[in-house]
Amino acid sequence: MFDDVAHLHAQCFPHRPWGANDFADLKKSGCDIIASQNGFIVYRVVADEAEIITIGVAPNARRGGIAAAMLGIVAGELKKRGVKKIFLEVAENNTAARQLYAANGYTQIGVRPKYYDGVDAILMELQL
Repeated sequence: MFDDVAHLHAQCFPHRPWGANDFADLKKSGCDIIASQNGFIVYRVVADEAEIITIGVAPNARRGGIAAAMLGIVAGELKKRGVKKIFLEVAENNTAARQLYAANGYTQIGVRPKYYDGVDAILMELQL
């Protein structure tokens, strides 16, 4: 499984791919991973809060609702588990991702200056 997710991650993020060992380490650290042939999401829960670590959809499958579906599945599952908020951060210049998150109910709550190689990170949250 981790090899498949790593391969998909490399398609989504060719300039900074994660390897199978990275995903294995995330799983060992308590993260949950949901993956399909064309998409993946990694998140972790701490008490009644969760954080989306990364999400990706294969370039040839984008704009088909896969990311929105994964966000919905995770939100539904986390709500059942008593989670109250989901957090994430996204690069300020990643317009498509920011629009996706906003369309799925996430709101901006802060900024981490120059977090991504000189690009600000936008902190977002979803109240469940």
